[in-house]
Amino acid sequence: MESRIERLCIERRLKMTGQRRIIARVLSEAEDHPDVEELYRRASALDARISIATVYRTVRLLEEKGILERRDFGGGRARYEATAHGHHYHLIDADSGRVIEFTDPALEAMLHSLAARLGFDLVSMRLELFGRRTAANGEPPQETAPHPLAIGPRR
Repeated sequence: MESRIERLCIERRLKMTGQRRIIARVLSEAEDHPDVEELYRRASALDARISIATVYRTVRLLEEKGILERRDFGGGRARYEATAHGHHYHLIDADSGRVIEFTDPALEAMLHSLAARLGFDLVSMRLELFGRRTAANGEPPQETAPHPLAIGPRR
């Protein structure tokens, strides 16, 4: 079964080698935003013949073709996610680096309104928030259920 990213590659007429198919599948199945090193670790677990150079070249090609988007969430490493999966925003845990994707129609409406007040029509937006979990009564924060606005894993 073709992965979402593999289908995008085929639509853009990219040659799909076995190693590219594995990398595309790993990216499609990722519920996080892996960097190249993590992507290599996952892909090479499926096919030991995949080199880090192949992963770098493939990621660069997919980015050039508009299939992947590079994200900089701090930490000195670019991380990647598939393009065109709807408006969403990122909240990055400044301590763990965990990325929480969320949608918020009220926030989006406010940003459009702000742009209009300044004389603009928004054509694109990107929002990355960095924060730390808050603790109640000075106790360490506990892992909680996803926020009601958080969106689930992408496939």
